[in-house]
Amino acid sequence: MASTPWASNGAWAWLQAAQNPGLILISGVLVTLPVFLQAPWVRLAPFSAALFTVPLLAFALALAHHPNPRIRRSGELLVGFCGSWLGGCLFWGWVRLHPLWHLPIEAFALPLALAGLQGRWKLACGFYLGSLMGTAFTDAAMAATGVMPFWPQVLSASPADAPLLLQAAAQQVVAPLPMTLVLLCGALLLQACRWLWQRGPVGRITASALATTLAVDALFLLAALLAPNLSGLI
Repeated sequence: MASTPWASNGAWAWLQAAQNPGLILISGVLVTLPVFLQAPWVRLAPFSAALFTVPLLAFALALAHHPNPRIRRSGELLVGFCGSWLGGCLFWGWVRLHPLWHLPIEAFALPLALAGLQGRWKLACGFYLGSLMGTAFTDAAMAATGVMPFWPQVLSASPADAPLLLQAAAQQVVAPLPMTLVLLCGALLLQACRWLWQRGPVGRITASALATTLAVDALFLLAALLAPNLSGLI
């Protein structure tokens, strides 16, 4: 039986990624860095974390002009990460008690990213947009499950009370109705990843960032339930 065009295109995209997984892996790693590096750094020294964007961007631009194509593409990807890093520093450093400002601040470079999707920095734009979409899905899920009010409470609570509040929020998420909403959001996100994966190299970068966000969210929920003291949020 002849294969359909969709199946052929999808199989070819997966084959290309398997042969050259470097950028996909880098994209996933960069999504996880804010959880393990940025969160504690911003909590202790927000100004220096935000200022770190400058040398990070300089390094990314240097890589992006390297004669080696693989290194050059990695540099372009890192340029997109710089946008996500700076947005995260600005929010978590100074406005973290106001969750409604989370997405608008993280989206400060959205017009630039949309305009650059067809240009020289399309990989950077794809990564930034994937990270931003992940943030939007996460915030939407939190709002839909009713745990958004816990956000400022956890961040402003004492070290002894914060883990208890975080665990209470996580327990509310795993109740039947909220968990159904979370699973629905996850299913929509996976469908978005599947669609993006077939859109070419930039789409695969975006899908990788988006899928990694889903995995990080799942791990965060598990940590909040079982070991809230280990969460990067507090």
